This record gives sequence, structure tokens and C-alpha cells, in this order.
Amino acid sequence: MIRYCNENLNTTIATEPVTVEVDSKELFNCALVHMTGHGNVYFSPSDVENLRLYLMSGGFLHIDDNYGMDVFVRREMKKVFPDLEFVELPNAHPIYHQQYSFDKGIPKIHEHDNKLPQAFGLFLDNRLICYYTYETDLGDGWEDTEVHNDPELIRLKALKMGANIISYVFNY
Repeated sequence: MIRYCNENLNTTIATEPVTVEVDSKELFNCALVHMTGHGNVYFSPSDVENLRLYLMSGGFLHIDDNYGMDVFVRREMKKVFPDLEFVELPNAHPIYHQQYSFDKGIPKIHEHDNKLPQAFGLFLDNRLICYYTYETDLGDGWEDTEVHNDPELIRLKALKMGANIISYVFNY
């Protein structure tokens, strides 16, 4: 994903991704953080406070539900922002029309339960602070080809959507 953005968006993102803990001060060194996984997500009180401050200070969180995270993501983000609700983003949202256009919204990358892909946002003062992708599994298409053996067209859709996320974060 990083290599794709550096080659196609002319970004200069460090080629090695950095892993940060939610309650770490290092979180504030990242304009964007990406969270993914399977199943349970839990934020401690210090995680909640740090993530809230990070997002209120201009940070951006992309959550990609690899599988089974939905109920946990919603529960834990409610701790971070009790008054905010995830809203489904319309296909016309600017995140789908950056370097690449996705007129039908978030693309489907990996199939789990025969559900349509969806993308939701949390907005603070009209600013998208959290982009939550569900039933799409963008991260599968960002990994090396041999990991999931996805067809090149599917991988390309995932990479282009990832590039749009990066572009959106740095241009809005």
C-alpha cells in the first residue's frame, strides 16, 4: 500500500509501517492510523482518552473490519465519542473521488458472508475523523499477492481505494 501510494500519488511515506499502541504518545506522530483484525476490540480508559485527544487534535483513524469486529468497533468507539454515531457515507462523498473514482462507493475485496460492502464515518464538527470499512476487507488487497491470491483487478481496486484514503487525509 505504501509503495503504491509513493509510486502513484507521489507521496514520500516511509516504506516501513510503524505500529503504535492506542495509549501511546507516539500516536500523535501519525497523521493517519489504520486498525484491522478479527473479532474483539477493547479500549482501556487510557486508550479511550488518548484516542479521543488524537482524533480531536486532527488525527484520522481508518478501521478495516477484517472479519467479526463490527459489534466491538461500535461499542469501543462509543466509549471514545459517546455522542457521535457512525453514519453510512454516500457514494458521492469526496473520499471516493480523489485520485480514483469509485462511483459505487467502497469496493468489495474479500467475501465473508455474502453481504454488501459498507463504509461509515464518525464526524466531529463536520470533519471525518474515523472511516470504518465493513464487509470489504481492503487490507487483503494491500498485502503481498501470494498472501490471499486475489486477482490483480481486485488488488488494484483495494490499492486505489487505499490511495484515495491517503489522499483524502492529506487534502481535507
